Formats: sequence, structure tokens, C-alpha cells
Amino acid sequence: MIDFNLRPYVIIWESTRACDLACVHCRAAAQPRRSQFELTTEEGFRLIDEIAQMQPRVFVITGGDPLKREDTFDMISYARERGLEPSLTPSATPLLTEEAVAKMKRHGLARMAISLDASNATLHDNFRRVPGSFDLTMRALYAARREGIPVQVNTTVTRRTIGDLPRMVPLLEETGIVMWSVFFLVPTGRAKSSDLISPEEVEEFFGFLYDTSKRVPFQIRTTEAMHYRRYQLQRMGAAKIDPITGLIDASTSFQPLGVMPGSITRAPRGVNEAKGFVFISHIGDVYPSGFLPLRAGNVKKHSLAEIYRSSELFVRLRDSNNLQGKCGRCEYRELCGGSRARAWSMTGDVFAEDPLCAYQPRGAGVGPQGSGVGV
Repeated sequence: MIDFNLRPYVIIWESTRACDLACVHCRAAAQPRRSQFELTTEEGFRLIDEIAQMQPRVFVITGGDPLKREDTFDMISYARERGLEPSLTPSATPLLTEEAVAKMKRHGLARMAISLDASNATLHDNFRRVPGSFDLTMRALYAARREGIPVQVNTTVTRRTIGDLPRMVPLLEETGIVMWSVFFLVPTGRAKSSDLISPEEVEEFFGFLYDTSKRVPFQIRTTEAMHYRRYQLQRMGAAKIDPITGLIDASTSFQPLGVMPGSITRAPRGVNEAKGFVFISHIGDVYPSGFLPLRAGNVKKHSLAEIYRSSELFVRLRDSNNLQGKCGRCEYRELCGGSRARAWSMTGDVFAEDPLCAYQPRGAGVGPQGSGVGV
């Protein structure tokens, strides 16, 4: 069992913000050109050294589009040499050729994640705002399959996409992916609150995800919808209540549905912003999440381990007693904790209740709560 106070389960490095797409929901509001302040190749290698010392189970090189950096393949190789299993999240642009996918494999890429937001080109390309993105995505999916690279598909749930998402399932089965990561919007960057679905629609969509997970050959997980963990346990009747605290036991687990050989590592319950998760920006700033723009330090000045373990922001976020509203009263708070990024973006208080959760706590697990002041 990983102690999240000492080391994270997931480390994500945004190696660049440069990207040739202009997606309507982009958290980073990526630009076509690279920043002169990005970490250099040498600084990137030193960062990977620090990451390797922390021994995360998941290490992701993301962007922007990491293929906009010429040294990305060297970063993959170096991460593999240091004992990591690097993942990459390239954008579906002309840079993502079949040759580039084959090169990823030669350099030791462990898994690839790529975004697909609709079952057809018209809807997907309108969302990504670049014609041809859907076809490039599909080509990359099949190229990765031929190379034997496990693939995760990332899909964003918004008012623009939700009606089409059930039609994606047969397409995902056909491509042979190992995981479907479904992202619930956080209004930051280009993403707007008007694109959010309602809490009640979220709960209904959870039902679709759960039912789908029982019959497909790939795993399904959610991003920025920590309350799906609560929904799963409710459906399974698998929750274990601690008789002293009244909270759901954080060790509660179950056999993931839809597991197949070569599956992408699935994070344990309880991972949240700063709690088993850390994000490093293209200029070395360290955040609890790529969707939570609260800076805890910079790797050029302090070690990643020091920032993760000791910064006031990270320490406070790992303490569920600081949660406010119904998140603070919820018996599932150790397993879920709500989206701190969404709470911040919509209320200005990082400890506020998740605005996209419809669940009403039973009143168990009431404990000390934070000041309600935004960090």
C-alpha cells in the first residue's frame, strides 16, 4: 500500500504547452509555438531522475502536444532506463504518424493515451476545432495496436458530447483499447461552465458507465469525477463502514471490471489532487492537478519530493478534515473527496463541495472542517 503522504501514485509532466489543436475545453489554452521558458532537455532529464526516485506507478508525459518537442523520444528512453514505465499523450495532428508511433515503441513507450470525443468525424473535429483530427486519431489507434502499445482513450463529457458517447462503445471495442478514461469537465482554460452537464445527468451517466463496464473488454475509469467511486460501491453493495468514524473504509476495494492482459495501471481508491497525484508544468511549476491552478513550488528551486511531501497546499489537500459542505460530511470522503479543481474553479474555495455531485450524505463521518477560505 502506497503512503500518499510520502510518494504519489501518478506523476504527470506537461513537457510543453505547444499544440496545433484548438480544443474547446483545453485546460492549458495551448498555443502553436513552444515557450522559451520550457524546461530544457537537461532539466527534463534531471526531473525524470527525481520522478524515478519517487517511484510512481504511473508516469505520463503530456502537453500541449509532447511531439512538438524534438527530444520527447529521448525522454521516453531515459525514463525507461531509470525504471519508469512512461506513458505519452500525443495530440492527433500530422505529427502523429505511423512512423512516430513505431518510434515510440522502439524507445520504450509503455502505453499511449489519445483523445477521442465522438463516434464520428463531424462531431469530434468540431470539438477539437481541426478538420481531420478524427481520422488521425483512428490511424494512431490502429498503429499502436499493430505495435503492441496498450492504448487508453480519453473522452470529455460535456453538453456537446454526452448524447453521442454511447455510440462510441462499439468503436472502442473495435480498436482494442485497454482503458476508457472519461473526463468530466472542469471550467478552466477554454472550458466554460455552460458546457457542464447537471449533477443529476452525471449520476445517470454513471449508470451507463457502470453497466457498460460489465460487458466490455476494456477498463473504464473517470477523471475529475471521484464520486464515481461512491457510485460503484453503492451499485455493488461493497462498502465497508468503519464503526468508529462512520466513514467508508479507505481500504475498500473490488476486482476492476473489464480487465484484460496488458491493461493500463488503474489507480487505487482515494487518489485525488495532491493525494497520490502531482502535476509538473512545462516551466517546472508543481500543482496538485493540471486542472487546479494553485502553485505549490517549482522544481528549479526545490526538489519534487520536498514540494509534494511538505508544501502547505499539498499537506492541506491530503487532509479530508478540511473539506467543506456535504463533501466534509460525506461518509465516502476518504475514497472520493470530490473534485478540488472543480470546487476551486466554480466557487473560489478549493475545499468547497464538488458542484457536480448529486449525492446527499447520510450524515455519518462528520468531523472537523476547514476554514472555508480559498487557498
